[in-house]
Amino acid sequence: MLNKKPGLLHNCRTREKSLHELSLTQNLIEIAEEHASRAGASAIKSITMKIGTLSGVIPDAIEFAFDVCTKGTIAEGASLEILHIPAVGQCRQCLEECRMENLTDACPLCGSFALDILRGQEMSFTEMEID
Repeated sequence: MLNKKPGLLHNCRTREKSLHELSLTQNLIEIAEEHASRAGASAIKSITMKIGTLSGVIPDAIEFAFDVCTKGTIAEGASLEILHIPAVGQCRQCLEECRMENLTDACPLCGSFALDILRGQEMSFTEMEID
């Protein structure tokens, strides 16, 4: 039987997304600590990462989780810089390159929905500053 309370499904999906970002952020901190340890660092001062528009990752949730996940680690107090990567697709019909906001966007030139995503799905840890 389905629960028919309004907003319940939305709340579950939002919570699920937040847990996804929490897990990603925990992994980010673990990777940063591992690299910092190998370099003989005692502290991580900043971490920079790239997040694409179509990556499925919510940057605000990563920022919130970052503060929680760094507590008690050598990254506590570190800053997080997120570089937002706009999504770009190429139309299979007319070969036009265009910006995308959604996976269902159409080519602005010919209207085709057959777009290949060229960039904007990535999420990567690009650099960090250590002490």
